[in-house]
Parts: sequence; structure tokens; C-alpha cells
Amino acid sequence: MTHSPGARRLRRALILGLVLCTAAGTTGTAAGAAPSRHRPADLGPRVTVFDPSMPVSEIQATLDATYARQVDDEMGTQRYAYLFKPGTYGTPEQPLQIKVGYYTEIAGLGASPTDVRINGKIEAYNRCLADGGTGNCIALVNFWRTLSNLSLRIDAAGQDGCRASANFWAVSQAVSLRRLDVSGGGLSLMDYCTAGPQYASGGFIADSRLPAVTNGSQQQWLTRNSEIAGWSNAVWNQVFAGVVGAPDDAGFPDPPYTTLDTTPVSREKPYLFVDSRGRYQVRVPAARHDSRGVSWADGLTPGRTVPLDDFFVARPGDAVSTINRQLARGKHLLLTPGVYDVARSIRVKRPGTVVLGLGHATLTAVGGAVPLEIADVPGVIVAGVTVDAGLRESPALLRVGDRHGRDRANPADPTTLSDVYFRVGGPHVGRTNIALEVNSDHVLIDHTWVWRGDHGVEGFTEGVNGDTDRWRTNTGRYAAVINGDHVTATGLFVEHFQRYNTVWNGDHGTTILYQNELPYDPPTQADWMNGDVRGWAGYKVGDRVRHHTLYGGGVYVFNQNNPSIHTENGFEVPETPGVRLHHVMTVNLNAGTIDHVVNGVGEAADTTRVGAPVYVAEYPVR
Repeated sequence: MTHSPGARRLRRALILGLVLCTAAGTTGTAAGAAPSRHRPADLGPRVTVFDPSMPVSEIQATLDATYARQVDDEMGTQRYAYLFKPGTYGTPEQPLQIKVGYYTEIAGLGASPTDVRINGKIEAYNRCLADGGTGNCIALVNFWRTLSNLSLRIDAAGQDGCRASANFWAVSQAVSLRRLDVSGGGLSLMDYCTAGPQYASGGFIADSRLPAVTNGSQQQWLTRNSEIAGWSNAVWNQVFAGVVGAPDDAGFPDPPYTTLDTTPVSREKPYLFVDSRGRYQVRVPAARHDSRGVSWADGLTPGRTVPLDDFFVARPGDAVSTINRQLARGKHLLLTPGVYDVARSIRVKRPGTVVLGLGHATLTAVGGAVPLEIADVPGVIVAGVTVDAGLRESPALLRVGDRHGRDRANPADPTTLSDVYFRVGGPHVGRTNIALEVNSDHVLIDHTWVWRGDHGVEGFTEGVNGDTDRWRTNTGRYAAVINGDHVTATGLFVEHFQRYNTVWNGDHGTTILYQNELPYDPPTQADWMNGDVRGWAGYKVGDRVRHHTLYGGGVYVFNQNNPSIHTENGFEVPETPGVRLHHVMTVNLNAGTIDHVVNGVGEAADTTRVGAPVYVAEYPVR
């Protein structure tokens, strides 16, 4: 979840306690830039490439220096990518121990995850936010970091005491684990070695082979197309799709697991790799239907290989006109780490274009622009990009297709958004009408976090009245508006928008894990009215939709600005047999009330049952 500093985080952490179920060469400069001899010349100063011939101590020093800069830099502008060429790094006697902070990507450059082998650990720990860095230790704001495409052997970790007990990945939203092969120990999604309260909240795993996983305090999590040796603990909703070894969900909601044997539509995220001749390539995985398990079990992930020479490699400061000319010439687009100010739309018009961001590359709207627009064409892939609202309101932050255009979608080659994140506020005030607008058919949204900020840097509220000022100045009406048909979302995380957080108007849509927090900051009930209805549902399926399926959904309420506010329903859907919700819930986080789970069904999530979810296993109720 998202949380404001100080007491608000501590209060939230106490609430969450109620629901607990129990490389080798320095390649960076002081500013984090890598000397050119250690990276391809065109990947930018914030990309560092390690080679297995480098001393472990120097790789360790480089990564430690970046972690020290980034561990608390939640709203900063620095972005980093650390890439490992094929080979082995670290030994049992000298393991490589990587800690991952904000806006940091750690990735292997192999064609397969097993091509890059790390003896050691890659971890994310709690942040301690009180008492001079010793108290209120949580992972609730551990956002914006990426780990992918390598194998990790953690029994060579060389750590003593509690830290030797597991590999820790204590995170919340906008964090992904992809294409990992982890062996020799366990994986914990909470950091139980740091002084409490130790809470974590939300994440995503795909295309990975993992040891036994301890879910711990994680409220919601999606694991897709993977293999796991086991899974322990559950809090509110843990969802599995196409996962070998996933737990049975027959006892829902005790425990609250949702398990699909296969994933209806999936496509793995594109990844950079170095071939046998040392050339940089981008592997673009093919879409799969009704799939299960990892994509690399039988060798190279099915798909196509695109030479890096076919990409325009952009850096912050490049003119949008230059980027658009390169796209029009048929180039793909690689965004090197950094923040890009976008005063006119980057337009992707050609089928099959790949837009790949490294190191959480960020597009910021300027002057009310729509930073990224995708035409009604098949096979476009956008991956690893964050889109920020600017001070002047944008109609949308990312738009896929024209609402009234000609749709040339191809179900075998869906336009795909992978690890694409949105922010309205946080580093600065932001304003948008819609964050993500999807008008095309056959689009796949594979892990997104759409966030209207509930906290941010000093001056974020532009006023003296705290949340009341934020409600007026940091504005976002709708997080995701889905107008296209046959759209699938695997991992749809949206929070704090001021009307419907998600509006799904297209037919034959599917969502696999939906997580939502309603806004914290409506000043009065009058500010939170949908006509004569009290509040806006967290998930709205349009009245004309005849076929829609949701697996594993949660809507949470914490009206801290005015605890008397009510929201009538967490979910609103048309009453028709083709619209079905499986395993949905609402929960109260100590302020406000959701009167019903869906369409008047389900008890109130109010302050008499703080932290205790209200579940509806199936809707329509059977």
C-alpha cells in the first residue's frame, strides 16, 4: 500500500499486524556513471555492465555505493541499471551480496536466466522510518525496483544469524521479479530480520523457478507462469496463474488463495542480452495462450530477436521530435535511465514496435501532454516505463488506440504493457483526467501500478491544510479506463483516484488480481458522491458489458481525512450471467466505511472489523 510519512505509516503498520498469518570491478563514478570501457557506448551514463572477469570486491563496492544513494531516495530523479554479462559472479568464500534501492534495475544479459549465475544474494530490506532510523521498520513504501534474468544461488550467501535464513525481497507495488532461477534456500517476501513491525504489501513474480516462498505479511501478490517449491502464509489475496506447485484454493477464503491452472493470455517482458559474438540483442517473447510454467524450460524463450542496432537509444534531453522521427523510420525505442520531460506525445504508429525502458526510465508530462500514444495496431510492446503526470492536467498519460479509430488488433499478437507504472503526484504535484486509457481490442496489461500519490516531497500539497489541499491540487479522476474488447490484465494495481479507480467498458475482459485502495483524502461526503450514490466503486464494469471475469480482487478503505465517509460498494458490475467475480473482498484500514462488497452484497467493511476482510467467494452468488 501507499503511505504518508511518520505516524500514518506506523498506524497502518499496526493495523496490518491484525491480519498476519503468523561487479568484479568498479564501473561507476562517484555520480554512478560507468566508464565507457565497461558498457556499450550508447546505453548512457546510468547503465553499468559487469563482466565475470572483474573482481567481486569492486562489483560489490559499486553496487553498495548506489544502494547508499538510493535506499531512501523515494521521490528522487536518479535512475540506474546494472547489467551482468553471461558468466559466474561470486563464490561460496566471497559471495556477491546486492541490496536494491529505489529506481534500480538488476538484470542478467544472458539469453537464458541460467547464463548469468550469482553466488550470493540480491535483496530488498525494510526501511526504518522513525526514531532516527531504528523504528517503524516496514516495506510498505519499497516501490520502483526490478530484478530479472539471472540465476541466484543463496546457500553461498556468507551471512550469519537471521540473515542466513532466506533471501529477502520485502517490497510493495511497482516491483517485479521476472525470469529468475533461485536455488539453495528459501525466498521471503517480508523482512523478518529487521526490527518490526516488518510489514510489506504487494508484488509480482513471473516466469521464475523458485524455492519455497514465505509470503509472510504480504497483503496481495500475483505469481504468474512460474514454478515454486511451496508457498506459506497468506493475508488477504494471493493469486497464482499457470504456476507449477501453486497451493490449492478449494478452502477460500481460509486460506485466501486464488489459483488458475493456466494463464489465459500471457507474454513475457522483452529483455536485453548479449549473444555468443558479444552483440547486444533484444529478445521479444511471443504471446502464449492457456500457458503454464516458465517460458525457458526447453531453452530459448519462444519469440523473435531484434538487434540493438534496430533501436533508437534515447537519453533524457532528446527531443520528442527526434524520437518520433526515428519511430516513423521503423526504429524501436530504448529509453536509457533517467527522467524525460515530454511536452508533446511520443507516438508509436507501426505494428510490432518495442518501447523498452531501462532502470525505470520515466516520462513526465509537460504542459498537459499525453506522454505516450499507441496507434490501433497489433503487437506493440511497452515495457519498463514509468509515466508521471505534470502540473497542468493531461487528458491521459498513456493512451492505447483511438476511441473512434479503426482497430487492427490481432489476438495472436496483442499490444502488451509490461511493468508500466503511473504516478499522479509524489515527486511533484500532478494532474490528469485518466492515467491509462485503453481503446484498442486484444491488449494485454501485464503488471501495472497506477498511483495517485497519497504522500510526497515537501510542498506536495501546495497548501497548509494537508490532505484537503491535496484533494484539490493533486488531481486524478480515473486510474484505468478500458474501452477495448478482449483486454486482459494480469496484475492490475491501482490506488487513490478521485472517481472510479477502474472503469471497464469493453466486453470479454479478464483481470487476474486486482488491488485497490480508495483515496485517503476526500474532505467531505459531498466531495465523494457519484450523483445520488455515496462514493465511487473501486472497480466498475460498464452497464453494457455482457462478458467479464475477475479473479482475486480487493478494495480497501482508509478515509483518514474524514472517517465518517461511506462508499456504497467496493465493486459495481452489471447483473448478467456473463459477468462473474471470483474471490473478491473489501477491508477497512481504520477509517471510513465500504457498505457492501459488490452490488449491495456483503457486509460492511467498517471500523468494527478493522483489518478483517469481508469476502464474497463468487458473484453472482451461487
